[in-house]
Amino acid sequence: MGLIKSAVSAIGGTLHEQWEDFVQCDELNNDTLMVKKTTKSGQISAKSRIQVNPGQCAIIMDSGKILDATAEEGIYTFDASTSPSLFAGQFGPMFKEMWQRFIYNGVPPKEQAIYYINIKEILDNKFGTPNPIPFQDWSHPIPNQMTGTISPLRVEIKCHGKYTFKISDPMTFMREVAGTASIYTREQITEQMRSEVIAAFQNVANELGNSQHKIPVLEMPSATDEIQKMLEEKEFDAPIKRRGVSLVSFAVESVVLDDESTKKIDNYELSSNNFMQQGTLTGAYANAVQDAAKNAGGAMNGFMGVGMMNMASGGIIGGASQAPFNNQQQNNSFKQMSDPFAPQQNNQVQNDSQNNVSTVENPEKKRICSNCGNEVRGKFCTNCGTKYEEPNVTEQVKKCPNCGIEVTGKFCHECGTKIED
Repeated sequence: MGLIKSAVSAIGGTLHEQWEDFVQCDELNNDTLMVKKTTKSGQISAKSRIQVNPGQCAIIMDSGKILDATAEEGIYTFDASTSPSLFAGQFGPMFKEMWQRFIYNGVPPKEQAIYYINIKEILDNKFGTPNPIPFQDWSHPIPNQMTGTISPLRVEIKCHGKYTFKISDPMTFMREVAGTASIYTREQITEQMRSEVIAAFQNVANELGNSQHKIPVLEMPSATDEIQKMLEEKEFDAPIKRRGVSLVSFAVESVVLDDESTKKIDNYELSSNNFMQQGTLTGAYANAVQDAAKNAGGAMNGFMGVGMMNMASGGIIGGASQAPFNNQQQNNSFKQMSDPFAPQQNNQVQNDSQNNVSTVENPEKKRICSNCGNEVRGKFCTNCGTKYEEPNVTEQVKKCPNCGIEVTGKFCHECGTKIED
């Protein structure tokens, strides 16, 4: 019982007239996945011819049971009996016909059919991500100054492309998908496959954007080989394979960033350009200052050029070059604020040569008692009890006639000698 391949020469020979039925299928195009064929009587006689074309698989069904199948192109004859063996002997054929009519009311008890399945590659299947999917873009790294590492820029993308598939397991496809339908088209399965293809692609996108592959987001369309390899190794298309279908090729045709991700990349590149421009101009600024300093005759012209350069850059390079000096000034200001009694700079000194007296701001900011000359740290002198009065901004500094040191009060704070006006 089954298919027997006929010799090629028998097609046009004497055996041609012995074939009672001829079954073939020409409807398996890119949009048709399975077609059911049978004879007018619903039964395939032993002398029937069955033709299998390239890219086809023929499955012989007998009352819901698979009798035989072949995917090899050629001409076949079917050798099978549709009657039970008890109808034998001289009156076998008569009894068999009468039995069938009595039991089935004139309808043949069995249905035999050939299911032709398209095993060619099914082309031009489109897919697209309905919503943006996340992607780690290593082409725009973000440095982490705390850890000294970099991390990718997270973006959201939409992708469109095409894929091809083929029925790799006809028996499983028939059992899980097509069943015994008279015709099964690509349209009936592509919607479900599209959802599963997008799910598989999201897994692939996660792999492409990890730290191992680091595929730039806009170079994804050229990563066809990597995508196909991941699908095979990671088996992201396992739900599709369980239906007897396999993905053959997978191509991303376009990658589109959403609005927020586009702004991220634009800001990233703008910041990078400003940083590079600042570094380049600062170097040029420093060189210009050095050249101007070396050129004694044209130093003024050189520094004027530096000023114009700074104005053209919007103050970027000037700010960058002056940063150390500004920081020093800020540090000095901070020290003065934190220590009100710290020594002050730029004190003005006026010398009186006749009286041997200098008029200065107190260089050490000491609080001197006006009575005994002792240093005062509170509101009253701890030596004589005199209330401390804030002196004027400028005080007369006199020399002690006894020990010769400079004093500002009425008594020398070193030896206690009274200072005459």
